Amino acid sequence: MSGGNAKSAKLIRGYEVVIGFETHAQLSTQSKIFSRAPTAFGAEPNTQACAVDLALPGTLPVMNKGAVERAIEFGLAVNAHIAPRSIFARKNYFYPDLPKGYQISQFEIPVVQGGEVEFYLAPSTGSGPSEKRAVRLVRAHLEEDAGKSLHEDFVGQSGIDLNRAGTPLLEIVTEPDMRSSDEAVAYAKELHKIVTWIGICDGNMQEGSFRCDANVSVRKPGELLGTRREIKNLNSFKFMQQAIDYEVRWQIDEIEDGRAIVQATVLFDPETGETRSMRTKEDAADYRYFPDPDLPPLVIAPEWVERVRGEMAELPRVMAARFVRDYALPEYDATTLTQSKAMAGYFETVAQASGQPKLASNWIMGELSRRINAGEARIEDVPVSAAALASLIRRISDGTVSNNAARQVFDALWSGEGGEGGEVDAIIEAKGLKQMSDVGALEKLVDEVIAANPDNVAQFKAGKDKAFNALVGQVMKASKGKANPAQVNELLRGKLASG
Repeated sequence: MSGGNAKSAKLIRGYEVVIGFETHAQLSTQSKIFSRAPTAFGAEPNTQACAVDLALPGTLPVMNKGAVERAIEFGLAVNAHIAPRSIFARKNYFYPDLPKGYQISQFEIPVVQGGEVEFYLAPSTGSGPSEKRAVRLVRAHLEEDAGKSLHEDFVGQSGIDLNRAGTPLLEIVTEPDMRSSDEAVAYAKELHKIVTWIGICDGNMQEGSFRCDANVSVRKPGELLGTRREIKNLNSFKFMQQAIDYEVRWQIDEIEDGRAIVQATVLFDPETGETRSMRTKEDAADYRYFPDPDLPPLVIAPEWVERVRGEMAELPRVMAARFVRDYALPEYDATTLTQSKAMAGYFETVAQASGQPKLASNWIMGELSRRINAGEARIEDVPVSAAALASLIRRISDGTVSNNAARQVFDALWSGEGGEGGEVDAIIEAKGLKQMSDVGALEKLVDEVIAANPDNVAQFKAGKDKAFNALVGQVMKASKGKANPAQVNELLRGKLASG
């Protein structure tokens, strides 16, 4: 099965790539999902595991209400169905860091069902408009994390740290709707934005708070889905792309060489840039799921859902729709500006203070974002305040400075030349960047340029538009770049038409 993106799928050596995701988002509760043990990162091994986490005889799990509320928030954020009644199950498997011999999860009836994640995908050619995509969600279910096996500090032995055992997770599962590593990364970034925006997960990939597993297969167009291999625990967007690209190449090579793909769980090695098999992949039947006898069904009343909805902050998709409605922005701009709360707040301040929302969007998505993406600053601490950028945009819109001059002002603001608070008018004055808008002075320059360039005038009158651009350039040069280009164009065309 595939989503609506398949029509635009790009073939690789004649094969279509099919990708589905399972993402584990660690929920931002202070205690674990079935015990009161803390969840803080970085504690000494086995100092945050209580009797419940250790599965000592006689202990019983108790549901963490905060974890349920965070699952409800996520469901509302992706337009999913919140199950009024869901069931916890025991997922049975043996692993050294799983003391109970099973993991408490949800199987038949998850708490969040369906939903969709929308995002924009930049063109692979690097030019042209971005394309809106959507990935369908199958489910999001609550479960506990396992502990961690430690190998690096032991010679010939392994240690077990159970601090993570029982940490609350929301596992978010997609349909196999993605058709490239670019699309997979764009989806993962959007999902990361959603869970951090609504505050249910801190999104720290290095600490394991947001871990992605990519199920990758390839097929000839029109064929049934190929055999998938699951790349586990991808904890950076860069490695995610590298891992998927390598896995796709590897699977195609295997098929072309006449070997069958075996369903397996694989790991990505950033040092070699390769995936390697860890174990053959289990299916649901191998886990022997059955309802957990110690946990009653989870019942979520409609009133609870509505209370959570009422307490949630404005969602990014809702805010983006408001930006389109209230500020007349293109949908792409609105979606880009709501990548983070800080970016959205910065834009709104600039747009309202300048009265020029589209110009504000252009500057934030252009000059400001370029510097942020280059690592010069984070949006939270950019040296150009929203008030200063609004002031600069007002000077562009009222014709005080040209776009080129405005960039010089922005550079000065970024480097701190404007002093604390960034005095835009003072920088314009000090650098002599004020645009020449005096009609009389401009007319004189235009007359002088026309008189000095009879050949260009003749060529323009003969229908050669390049000659007009040359005359405009001469006026701008004579004004030392300070002439208002719009006025120059209008005066020059008028003079040439009447002459």
